[in-house]
Amino acid sequence: MANNSEELHPQNVTNYFQSLDGLQILAVDDNADSLFLTTCVLESYGVQVTTATSALEALETIKQLKFDILIFDIAMPNMDGYTLVQEIRNNALLENRNIPAIALTALGSEDALNMAFMSGFQGYVNKPLDPNILVAEILKLIGSSVLENGTNSH
Repeated sequence: MANNSEELHPQNVTNYFQSLDGLQILAVDDNADSLFLTTCVLESYGVQVTTATSALEALETIKQLKFDILIFDIAMPNMDGYTLVQEIRNNALLENRNIPAIALTALGSEDALNMAFMSGFQGYVNKPLDPNILVAEILKLIGSSVLENGTNSH
């Protein structure tokens, strides 16, 4: 299961502060309180967070800036997180369309998890947000990125 953080016990997560320092993340959520919480958690680890409150705003931001990881809420009006990640993955004009993405959602069903991965997400975190699980998911994606690219992108 994607939220299994046994490999990154919360005690060990503190060893990874430097791994997250300077990481560029785009967080997208239409709920201001949830977006604020996500931002505060990430910034406490030294992450540089850019926020968007809609999928359309996120698409414009991705065209202008480079990110290491995307974190999207699933249940947003007009365009949900599933559609947003598909738009990014299918946009040949986006230089960074294969950027790792984490689904952040209150939809805790197995169907929602499967749909997230089929849509193009590489990670999945349930709300209410558990900071340790979010950090563990980010570290997994960074580790995958380092293995694939040979270096850390930030």
